[in-house]
Parts: sequence; structure tokens; C-alpha cells
Amino acid sequence: MASLLCLCFGVLAAATSPGRLVPYDLLYADGVRAYFARDWGRAAELLQRSLHSYAGLRGALRACRASCRRETAFLGLPPASGPWEAALFSRVLQRADCLQHCLGLQLGAPQSAHRASHAIRRDFERREPYNYLQVAFFQLKRLDQAVSAAHTFFVANPQHLQMREDIEKYRRMAGVKSDNFRDLEATPHWEAYEAGLQHYNEDEYLQAVARLEESLTEALAALEDCRALCEGPWEDEEEEEEMQPGLFEAIAAHYIQVLKCRQQCVLEIATKPGRISATEDFIPSHLDLLQFAYSQIGNQALAAECAASYLLFYPTDEPMLEKMNQYHAELGEDTAVTARESIQHYVQRSLMEKKLIYYAVEHLGGTFNDPDLWTPDELIPENLKEKHREDQEKQKQETLDMEEREKRAPLLFEGIVVTMDSQQMNGTRRVVFDKVLTESECQDLLHLTKAAGEAGDGSRARRSPHTPHERFEGLTILKAMQLAQNGNVDWRDTKLLLQASEKSRRIIESYFTPGKKLYFSFTHLVCRTAVEEEQEGRMDLSHPVHADNCLLDPEGQECWREPPAYVYRDYSGILYLNDDFQGGGLFFTEMDTVTVTAEVHPKCGRLVAFSSGKENPHGVWAVSHGRRCAIALWYTHSQEHAEQERVKAEELMEKNVTEQDRPDGEEQHRADHSSRSSSEAPIPHSRARSTSWRHKSDSDRTQHPKELRARDEF
Repeated sequence: MASLLCLCFGVLAAATSPGRLVPYDLLYADGVRAYFARDWGRAAELLQRSLHSYAGLRGALRACRASCRRETAFLGLPPASGPWEAALFSRVLQRADCLQHCLGLQLGAPQSAHRASHAIRRDFERREPYNYLQVAFFQLKRLDQAVSAAHTFFVANPQHLQMREDIEKYRRMAGVKSDNFRDLEATPHWEAYEAGLQHYNEDEYLQAVARLEESLTEALAALEDCRALCEGPWEDEEEEEEMQPGLFEAIAAHYIQVLKCRQQCVLEIATKPGRISATEDFIPSHLDLLQFAYSQIGNQALAAECAASYLLFYPTDEPMLEKMNQYHAELGEDTAVTARESIQHYVQRSLMEKKLIYYAVEHLGGTFNDPDLWTPDELIPENLKEKHREDQEKQKQETLDMEEREKRAPLLFEGIVVTMDSQQMNGTRRVVFDKVLTESECQDLLHLTKAAGEAGDGSRARRSPHTPHERFEGLTILKAMQLAQNGNVDWRDTKLLLQASEKSRRIIESYFTPGKKLYFSFTHLVCRTAVEEEQEGRMDLSHPVHADNCLLDPEGQECWREPPAYVYRDYSGILYLNDDFQGGGLFFTEMDTVTVTAEVHPKCGRLVAFSSGKENPHGVWAVSHGRRCAIALWYTHSQEHAEQERVKAEELMEKNVTEQDRPDGEEQHRADHSSRSSSEAPIPHSRARSTSWRHKSDSDRTQHPKELRARDEF
């Protein structure tokens, strides 16, 4: 026991930091509260302290685990005469005691006090505190710190809409210097790697080897830091309380969890901040680049060493084997060429861990996503190889089937083209069609919006409910017919509105739900006009990110399908009429409402359609100049929620057509028909939907259009 105490005190002396480290999640929560209370000074102080505490905690974990690993290493085999269990677990207990004392001294409190929730950990991994910090610093007039905080957040979140705009504003501000844009969380190996690649591509091999060697050293160090952090508490994703594992099952499960985490560390260091995908073969690629660069500056010995190191990953790589033969010939056959010791250790340890993981997957169950391309095929058990091949084939077939379904979906009208499908738009159930309307048809519908003017459906070019920087006019399908009946607008234009919306419905139905009827839920001809004198410094959106049939909760990563959301809506569409304005494009995001996955730029005759649920959060960029007009469309599979205003509108149109069919209106009817494109969809008769009048659930739309407009128009 005395030797154990001495051991712990030795480790403590090597990893001591004075004072108590306040848990970072508490500081963060207080900082965010101060932020929303607009107490900028306190918010900035607490948020900075939370970042310092977070870094201190991770540093303490790395230092203590590294120190205790050295001091209580599992070396050699237990004595033949002694029980293996006592020999093994005495070392385990010593390691646990060492860690407890070391972390207690460094943190000033038990480690359990620093265990934050998954949501808080995720915020820090995504650098969310810097998002708050940049605003606080800006309000405090500390511009240089605001810029650095904004840049640090933006590097890891390059798709963040608001921050992108803020960064551009900072660049235009007087007093902001270029060196203010620095990443406060920059990883040394990525800076060195990109500099080394730049020198390499410019044939500056002497500088390239220096930076690539630096990158490789830093990357291996970062890998060790990441691996140390894997030795955390057991995280049971299933959380089954009915049946707790026994001693050895629990030990095995936790140990395999740690091994899988360690294996994934190579992906973490190989993923540049802000990127989703890791650089393939990050460690081997360093060695490949280095062997060539060393050969170009005449250092064949180091070139051979790098080639030998690379061959540890890919021992049958023919080009590298040829290089090795060449280096042997140049250096002399008697010259021993060996791989780097650090790379040998890296490969041997990784293979040992993979072997244990694959054994566990084969015999105990579970899955393993191997992060490396170089894993030897013979290491994978035969039964897992077959399953792996089956999974790959199944996934490939599902992808092909999905693509085939999208390609074969019949388009009922000639000349219409699919410009972007779901795959090209990085999502599901999204599509963009072009040439749905002709230029003349777009002009006729734009004429309808202007003619309606102040006699619209109550919008009357007032301020948008979503932004004070725009005005909008809106026209429902029934109001358009009533205006035509009163002589305020041309019947031909209102007929075209009916035809264009029905044509869109048939296209969307045939593409997404062939054989399953889609009914109109709501149709709205909407124009948004930028208030020219109020665009300076504008930071908001024309329409915030939302989903059409559920209440989006980005913090909880959920979308609640409950009132007041229009839960009966199944598909949405926008048929654009013009593009002579600035901004106003549609964009799709992840559930977080900030990560943009696709954008659609408006143009005459372009129809964008998508399912209305949580899989398609979307918003509209600010209209910064001009007037944007489109027909907003929503559809439902539920007949009881069919748009009742449309039934009335179709009755009015049929009545007008009947009157025009009389002898004295025959000439006018022929002129009406000839003025429209041959690709128009026929107008459905109101009698075909007369049953929908029995349902009253949607009648409030006619009585209270203003209550619906804030959620219905884009």
C-alpha cells in the first residue's frame, strides 16, 4: 500500500494544476442566461471561463490517463505460480486509484461533477459557445475578439447562415484587420498538413517535407490525445434496465466500446473542422507524400524509410514495392531499411485492437464500422465478410431502386424536365421541375397579381408577418374568381391560375404518389417586395426555416406533428413566376435549421416540390431588391381536408364557361381558349368534388384568411 501511495503522489506531482476547476456546463448555462438577459460583460466572462474549463477538463483527463498508464502499465505475464485474476485486477485497482487521485487534485472535485449532458458536450464539439461570444464581444465594442470568435465558430460550421452573413459584415467594417480572422481552436496538424500540401504541389519539396513531418508528428500526438479521452464512462445506447450484464460481460462490453472509440480517432484527426468526411488514408498519405518529396531533394535514406513505413499499411502495393527496389539499389543491398518505429507501433496496436473487436462482433454481437481502408482482409472473420458484402449489395440495390423510381416517375406533360432530384438535393422526397409554364403564362399571372392590387385577399401590400423589410400581397384562388366576377381582373388570367395549380398537382402526384390521390390543401398566389429603404444591414430571412406539417424544434432535433401545425399536409410546392429580383431563393436545411443542404433559385416556370414533414425543413432567403412572385401550393392525401375554397372557385369558373358557351359569348370563348398553351392541364369540374362540402373542418380558412397566411405563404 505504501508503494501505491508513493506511486499516486508521483503522478500527482507530474500533473498538478492549482485551484478548483468549475464544471464547464454550469459556467456555460450561466453564460447563456446572461446572454439572453443582455448582460454582455458577464456573458462574455462566463462563456470564456466555460471554454477554459472545458479545455482544462480534457487536458486533465489526457494528462492523468497518460501518466497513470505509464506508472501502472500492464507489462508481462503473471507469475506461473500465482493466480492470474489477482495479478490482473491488482493492476486495474492501482490504475483506478491513480486516476481518481490525479483527477481529484487537478479538478479540485470528483470527476463525476464534470459529467455534462450529451447536448452540452455536442455544443462544445460544435463550438457553439463562440457563437454567443461573438455577439457579446460585438455589443461590448471589442471588435477584434468578436471577429476571432465568429471566425472560430464559422470554421467548424461553414454552412451556418447567420454567421456567414456576420463574417461578411465584419470584413467590410473599418478597423477589422485580416489577422483578426483566426481560429482559436486551430489544430496544429491541419495547418501544417495544408501548408505541406501547398509546398508539395508547387514543387517546393524542401519546405514540403518540413511541414509534412510536422503534420505527421502532430497528427500522431492528436491521435493519442483522442484515444486517452475514449476511456470515459460506459454509455449504454439501449439503456435496458431489465437485464444487467454480469461482471465479465460488462467488462467486455465497456472495453470493446473503448476500443471502437480509439479506432474512430483516426477519423477525428483526419476530418478538417467544418467538413463532414474524413481525408482517406490520412496517416499513410503522409508517408506517400514524404517518400516522394525526400527522393526529390536527394535524401534516399529517408525516402526509403517512408516507403517501408507505407508498406506496413499496403504490403502488396506494386508502385511502392518498385520504389523500394529502386532505393535498395541506390543505397546498396547491405543497407538496412526499416519502417519508422512510431508507424510500426501504430499499425501493430491498431491491428491488435481490430482483432479483438472483430472477435467480439463475431461471438458477442454488435457492429463495427472499420474506419481504415488498409485493414487486411484475413483479419475479418469469414462469416462477417459475407454479411458485409450482403449489406453493401443491399444498400447498392436500394440506391439503384430509388434512382430508378425517380427516373421512371411519369411526367404527364410534354417538355417538362427534372432539373434536380432528391439525390442531387442531398435529401429525400425533393425535386425541381422546369418548363412547367411558358414565359407568356408567367407574364399573364404576374399581370393578375398587379391587377388584383389593393383588391387582394386582405394582404393589401402590407408588411410581411415574417420580416419588417418586405411587403407582400396575397391572392387566394376563390378571391381571384370573385375579382374576375366583379370585373376587376381578366377571367383568362384567373383561369390560368386554376390551370397552373392543377397542372402542378398532377405533376407532383404522378412523381411522388402515382396511384394515390393528392388533394389541394391550400393555394396562394403571393408576391414579396423588398422595402428598398430598409435593406441596409439586414440580417433576417424572408421566411424563417420551418416544416409544413409539424412544429420544428431544432434544439431537440424533433418536429412535433401536432396543432397548430397543419398536420394533414403531405406535400408542398412552389411554382415560380419571375426571377427579376435579388435574393428570395428557397433553401433546405438539416433539423438544426442552420446547416444548408440544398438551394433552389427561382425562375419562370420552375416548380419545386417536396414532402411536407420533418425531413424537409426549409426557408427563404431575404428579398433584398425587387418583387418575387410565386404560387404556393400545399397538398393532402386526406379528402376531408381538401381546399373548400377551390370547389367554390371551380364552380364560379364553370358558371362563367357555361355563360361564354352561349351563342353571344362563343367568339370570346374561342379567343380565351386559343390564348393558352397547349400544355395546360384541364380544369376539373366542381361536381367531381361535391362530396367535400359535407366536411366543415377547413371552413375557417374562408372566414379567417389572415390567421392562416402567416404560416401558409412562403
